[in-house]
Amino acid sequence: MKHSAGALLFSIKLDREARKGVGVQLYMALRDIILSGGLRAGDRLPATRILARELGVSRTTVIDALDRLVVEGMLVSRVGAGTFVSDALEAQRPVNEEPRPVESGRKPRLSYTITHAASSYARRTWLPHEARAFITALPALDAFPMTHWARLSARHLRGSPSAVMGYGEPKGLRALRRAIATHLSALKGIRCNEEQIFITCGAQQGFALIARLLMNPGEKVWMENPGASGARNAFLAEGAELVPVDVDEEGMVVGDGLSKSPHFRLAFVTPTHQQPLGHVMSLARRFELLRAADEAQALIIEDDYDGEFYYGSAPQPTLYSTDTTGRVLYVGTFSKSLFPSLRLGFILVPERMVDAFDQTFSAWASGPSTATQAIVADFMDEGYFATHIRLMRRLYKARYEALKDAAKTLPETVRLDDTASGFHAAAYLSPEIDAQEVVAQAAKKGVILAPLSRYCLAPTGLNGLVFGFGSAPPEELRQGVEVVRDLPAFR
Repeated sequence: MKHSAGALLFSIKLDREARKGVGVQLYMALRDIILSGGLRAGDRLPATRILARELGVSRTTVIDALDRLVVEGMLVSRVGAGTFVSDALEAQRPVNEEPRPVESGRKPRLSYTITHAASSYARRTWLPHEARAFITALPALDAFPMTHWARLSARHLRGSPSAVMGYGEPKGLRALRRAIATHLSALKGIRCNEEQIFITCGAQQGFALIARLLMNPGEKVWMENPGASGARNAFLAEGAELVPVDVDEEGMVVGDGLSKSPHFRLAFVTPTHQQPLGHVMSLARRFELLRAADEAQALIIEDDYDGEFYYGSAPQPTLYSTDTTGRVLYVGTFSKSLFPSLRLGFILVPERMVDAFDQTFSAWASGPSTATQAIVADFMDEGYFATHIRLMRRLYKARYEALKDAAKTLPETVRLDDTASGFHAAAYLSPEIDAQEVVAQAAKKGVILAPLSRYCLAPTGLNGLVFGFGSAPPEELRQGVEVVRDLPAFR
């Protein structure tokens, strides 16, 4: 036993700076030694006092670790005799078998839908985790009113356990749905009620739920080209056949969609601020799209991902508010207006679809935590959301002006396009400039750019970049422009 005890004591290493507690580390180390054959069936472990003294931990810590292994059946404890490795564990080991290299085995067989979709997914490895120039998907996290948020969070987490720990309402907390309906009416002029609103774990889950409920695998979905890659992946995962539809200054080119696929099931658009080109869909184009959807008996998904942040005197009208036939489903998100890690979005559906969505959400769809929804509801009801939006609108406009002013120093081969909302702008390059090379060179200097090609479902002939300006202060934007200006790709 002395040999086994010595082996145990010398092989166990505990790191008191690690995130895992010392007790958990000890339990895992003992389990690994047993499973690897370091201790065989019938071997007795050292006394708890000895282990505690040699490892420099309390005896209670050792007892807790051994008790866990006893419960799992790896050890057995005999009163007056000690703790031993279980005979049952040894019986399950192959006899006299030499250790073999670990093999990964065959990969799991995926569904046909996912296998097909994986080959067409837009790569999304560029999702940002920290603010810098010129990240496109992050809001101004440095300006978020964390004090108010923390106070509201504490209020709810100290409240009734059933209110914050239960399953909650299937379609989302009523208080939040009511607050969203009020917000949409006041800011967007959308007439709706809380029963038409369904809370989701972000906009992308909303797109996937719509596709799963309203589309059969193999049916056609019109997608703006270039367009939002996250939505594209959500539809692909549900078995959609995507149809790339051209975009111009008036938005989605409906004629192009009809020429490619007159019989479509869904059309996905970003009419108030086209992703990524920034165009606003004209009224004539909106009516044309609604007419095409009506004739094809199709539905339209409107993604209003950053519509709160406009620079004029009034926001751009939504497609939903123009629709009189009940064919538009409006998807919103708090990822841009608050912060991405909330994973909180919503779907506003026409009244004639409420029952179908109610059934789906009651049967299997689950949303964000009730506590998170309650915090956001209070944040909106108590006026913090409206105040935050007003402040961010001014902040983003100032940052855009700083970017636009700095961009005047860029080479003539770069032209920054105007934008009227949001916190990104497209820039077009002369044909001789390689956008991918610009992106690669900028990344080496800590500046993140996205090529327009990244947003394309099919080749468009557009040569350009996307500059995000929401998450970085003006000085950092100016420094970023200086870095881009001096890149070898422009020489």
